[in-house]
Amino acid sequence: MNIFEPSQMLNALPKQFFAALVARAGQVAAEGHDVINLGQGNPDRPTPSHIVEALQRAAVDPMNHKYPPFRGHGYLKEAAAAFYKREYGVELDPQREIAILFGGKTGLVEVVQCLLNPGDTALVPDPGYPDYWSGIELARAVMEMMPLKEERGFLPDYTAITPETAAKAKLMFLNYPNNPTGAVADGEFFLETVRFAEKHNICVVHDFAYAAIGYEGQRPVSFLQTPGAKETGIEIYTLSKTYNMAGWRVAFAAGNASVIESLNLLQDHMYVSLFGAVQEAAAAALLGPQDCVRENVDRYEARRNTLISGLQQIGWQVEAPRGSFFAWLPVPEGYTSQSFADLLLEQAHVVVAPGIGFGTYGEGYVRIGLVSDEARLAEAVQRIAGLKLFTAEE
Repeated sequence: MNIFEPSQMLNALPKQFFAALVARAGQVAAEGHDVINLGQGNPDRPTPSHIVEALQRAAVDPMNHKYPPFRGHGYLKEAAAAFYKREYGVELDPQREIAILFGGKTGLVEVVQCLLNPGDTALVPDPGYPDYWSGIELARAVMEMMPLKEERGFLPDYTAITPETAAKAKLMFLNYPNNPTGAVADGEFFLETVRFAEKHNICVVHDFAYAAIGYEGQRPVSFLQTPGAKETGIEIYTLSKTYNMAGWRVAFAAGNASVIESLNLLQDHMYVSLFGAVQEAAAAALLGPQDCVRENVDRYEARRNTLISGLQQIGWQVEAPRGSFFAWLPVPEGYTSQSFADLLLEQAHVVVAPGIGFGTYGEGYVRIGLVSDEARLAEAVQRIAGLKLFTAEE
């Protein structure tokens, strides 16, 4: 058999961090160990039944067996606009300001191809979601990292960006509630963001993957609620976390009409939109009862409280995340994020994600996902306690 060499572009892509994490956890499980996998961000609960039933009904409709419109059905765009009006008070033109996406990750990679040329600069949070890097590498663009530091609440400091870098930047990624840190942003920060973006003509791409998940009664803020936001960027909203629809691959981008048109144009050459039944189910999720969302957030908050209080009781000095379904925890003295993650896997059979996988400023932390039930999280705490790395609180 002939072996055909992959392109330089493929060889240049970053290594898939999570693929290696899954493989290592699978190896330990194959050895017969009971592995508690808290290293990924895959919702563990099923999609709400009314959404599944909407898909089932739509799947038997022969109209959905044909190609859908290239840019998606109008009813889904209208549902997305109605959702933003109801949830955030934001007015959107369904045809000009919303693009249907094959999942949020696809949109995050596509928008870079739409806006950047080889050598152009993108501002990227560090630590941050690794697939931002993938899109930038595909475009042969350049990353300038924005450190997210604990003392600033894991928000970037725009005053630390040099005038030269700001002048070169054409795009900036943000993500609040944040993966991996669990930090949240407020309206004042987004107003500062709009001013910075306007001054330097930078397109802001706000990854709103954890939009629904805020704790202690605090509702996460949409970037598009900020005056001037639609003039300076877009927000990408996925149904994966809000409605436990990660495997359905459905999301949308909302905001600046010129960016939406570019996304639609690129997708015209790549897809013929989503299966119509998935679009109908997505509309049912956005327009239907939202009790399931509130229940989901309450469940994550209970899990958060179980994990954080348990870790504090065994002497690990950690703080509770304010949003997302991740906890961002400092590693004990004497360990790197990777060596500590290896220790937990090998000796406690608990999978966590080492912070270095999210960027240089992720070193010194590990990320834990609240994607197992409270009993399983409590079991993980007890296993970690058994390593006797911490001094239990009295």
